[in-house]
Amino acid sequence: MQQQQKTLLRLIFMGLMIALGVVISPLLRVEGMCPMAHLINICCAVLLGPADALLCAFLIGIIRMVLMGIPPLALTGAIFGAFLSGLLYRASGGKLVAAFFGEVFGTGVIGALISYPVMTYLWGRGGLTLFFYLPSFFMGTVIGGSLAMLLLVSLQRANVLWKMQEALGTRRPLREVSR
Repeated sequence: MQQQQKTLLRLIFMGLMIALGVVISPLLRVEGMCPMAHLINICCAVLLGPADALLCAFLIGIIRMVLMGIPPLALTGAIFGAFLSGLLYRASGGKLVAAFFGEVFGTGVIGALISYPVMTYLWGRGGLTLFFYLPSFFMGTVIGGSLAMLLLVSLQRANVLWKMQEALGTRRPLREVSR
């Protein structure tokens, strides 16, 4: 496939993931917990890489904030996990569990801790503690991450995951190239 076609396919796929992320985000959502966003983050991280996963999470967050009136938690609760998920997936040579842990740590810990000053000082929400968002962010990432793992493991077992990555122009993990 030509490079232009791969680039176009990546853009179309990113657009679909952003649209899907906006549409399914209200499912299972409670304040400070959006499991479906983490499903999208990990899928984007694995299929597109860290930079594109970050971009998708950022755009989904902005659209959710504008259209749905979601506070900045839509950003702090997604962008760190999406990027770290893609980064750890690549660094591990393509291990899905690394993408899962990147999302859980990036959002469940880093995003939760950064949400405190954002919501307290920028959004003016009082009565919060540094660890206020940690339980809900952590549980949201575990739920959404588990769903992503079920989907991606199924795609991997069906030998579809690597074909999708190849079609999207994503660098294939080294351990898979030798097969």
